[in-house]
Order: sequence, then C-alpha cells, then structure tokens
Amino acid sequence: MRILLLVVYYLPSTMSSAKLIHDLALEFRKRGHEPAVVAPDDSIPEDTELTWEEGIQVLRVRTGKIKTASRLTRGLNEAMLSRTIWEKGRRFFENRSFDLIVYYSPTIFFGSLVARLKARFACPSYLVLRDIFPQWAVDAGVLRRGLAYAYFKFKERQNYEAADIIGVQSPANLRHFETRRLDRKYRLEVLYNWTALEEDIRPGGNRQRLGLDGKVIFFYGGNIGVAQDVDNIVRLAGALRNESSAYFLLVGSGSEVPRLREVIASNGLTNIAIHDAVGQREYLALLAECDVGLISLDRGLRTQNFPGKMLGYMYHSMPMLASVNPGNDLKTLLEDHEAGLVCINGDDEVLAAHARRLAADRELRQRLGKNARSLLENTFSVTRAADRILAHFEKRN
Repeated sequence: MRILLLVVYYLPSTMSSAKLIHDLALEFRKRGHEPAVVAPDDSIPEDTELTWEEGIQVLRVRTGKIKTASRLTRGLNEAMLSRTIWEKGRRFFENRSFDLIVYYSPTIFFGSLVARLKARFACPSYLVLRDIFPQWAVDAGVLRRGLAYAYFKFKERQNYEAADIIGVQSPANLRHFETRRLDRKYRLEVLYNWTALEEDIRPGGNRQRLGLDGKVIFFYGGNIGVAQDVDNIVRLAGALRNESSAYFLLVGSGSEVPRLREVIASNGLTNIAIHDAVGQREYLALLAECDVGLISLDRGLRTQNFPGKMLGYMYHSMPMLASVNPGNDLKTLLEDHEAGLVCINGDDEVLAAHARRLAADRELRQRLGKNARSLLENTFSVTRAADRILAHFEKRN
C-alpha cells in the first residue's frame, strides 16, 4: 500500500510525535509498503522541500511558527495548516495516489485536508488521537468556553469526521468518548503509543560535559507547556535542594520555558536546569546517560494522557517518577507493572518522598527500570501498533 502520514512535527524535531511517526513509517516500509510523510516546517527557505530519508519520501511545507510561537500566533498558524499544506503541496498530491492516510493529533486542524485528500485518492484514513483538545485546555484553565472554544470544537469534530477509524491512546480515553455516546458516531479503538526496539544510540559523554558525574539525573524531555505543569518539577527540585545526589535536567521547548527559568533563578535553585531542545540523536544519547524519567501532567486535566516521552524512558530501562491527574490510567499501568513510582499531582510530599527513594536506592532504580523495558517490549512496540492499524485495511488491497 501507498501510505500517506500527516504530522505536525517530524525529524529532526525532538517532539515525541516526530519519532512516533518516523518509527511507524520505517515499520510500514519494512513490511513492503510505500510510506510518505508530509509535515509543516517553519525553517525551510522554500515553500516545499522534498527529500528521501531512510527510504521514506518526506515533504516539508513551509508554514508559520508553531512550536516556538505565542499561543495566539500558534493558534492562527495551526488554523491555516490544511489550507497552507494543500496550496503549497498541491503538485505533490496531484502527482501521486495513496491507499491509506494516517494522520496524527495534535493538531485538530488536519480535518479539512484529510477530507479533501480522501476524496481525491478514494482511500480510507486512520486518526492517531493523542490529545483531546480543546477539552484539556478548558480543564487546565487555559481556555474558556466562548467563541474560540466553539471554533475549536468545530475543528475537532471536523478532524474526527475525516477519520474512518480513530485510535485513542488509553482505555480512559475510550471511556471519554463512550460516556458522551460518541462511540456511536465514530469508530474507535485503543492504540497505545509505540517505539522501535532497535536503535544505534550510545552515550556521548554528556554527564562529564554538564558537570553531572556522580549525580542521579532526573530527566524530563519534550514539550514544556501548560498541560505538563512543569512548575510541579520545579517545586520538586526545591524540595530536594539539599539532596546532593539529585539533579533535575529538563530538555525541550514550549510556552512556559521563559517563565520557569525566571522561577528557577529567583528561587536560587542550582539542582535544576532547562536546556534548549536538541536534535533527535543528541536527545537520545543524552537520555541514555540519565537515571530517572520524569512525567508531569496538570492536575486539572480530565482527559487522560500517556506522554510519548515515556517511550524513550522505557527504551533505556529508566524507572519513571510520575505526577499525574486523577483517574489517569498511567498510574495503574506503572504501578501494576512496577515500572515507576506515581502520585497524583498536588501531592508534593509524596512526590518528594518518591524522588528521595529513587535517588538513594540504586537497586530500586535498576529493578523498576528493567520492568519498564519489559512493559515497552510487551505493550508499546511499533510492530503492535502497525499490526493494529493495518489490520483494518490490508485486506482491501
């Protein structure tokens, strides 16, 4: 099959969606399919850039800034994604045909583009839904119900209606749709996040370069925005400021970075630092030298989330220290498989106690980390994800 994959971030971005789609595209290719990736990119000099990367055709389309933009600018640029990608990439689409479209959310703004391409190619589509927006933004207090909310709800419905099948990331997400009786309108299933289980990534001497030899490094990688409540991690660093072995390393970008750097400086915290996002290989090499993977989700979220960053943690046999919103399936998952220590966001004393345990007990870190790797192999492999998606469509061709 010729498979078109649409995603907002693609390599070399360190956003988790970039690696998810890259790993899935490689798995499709390994199985004899012909994947092509289309993604926006604000850094290319021309309107489009077409390359072959690891046997995958990649079309990058120049758009306005998204990841590093203000909320208003990001919203406006995202709202234009379908139109911009169609207009600038029209020649690419007109000269090709596809048998399946796989598209990724976030964003909610691919719906009109997918609908147009489905009609053109007479093919089905599969939505990989990782973010229930705008609901999470309302829960987190970022968005109020009003005109903007109504517009986002319209685009959300448009995004869902363009899909023949929607793969949500957890049973709790499935229940979110079922309790609203949306399972009668949309065809839904659980599609867990995934990663490839073979990577040629080796540590690159980052501990020595960063002056962290002998430290237990608590690592957070990826988006640093409102939904992640990274203040939670800053408070944790403050609680452990007298624990000489513990260090908190955050690598990524997002709307909250400037403010959080000011908070860290104003509180005189020397056991935590936020580093700018790096390339994918550099990110993975850095991750390979850290000890504990950090997960933080805003307490107010009502929709559930299995952050993509946890795949990298599990790949490198890192135990996870997670602070999540109430009712999140992730708590049960990590506790049942003994792959990490978890608390509800806001239980700062419990979170600090968990961190102290992990900092002090190497054997505990190793045991939980080994279990995390087993969980990855048994539940979150790219082969399972590809099986799940393709099972719906391969018989048609």
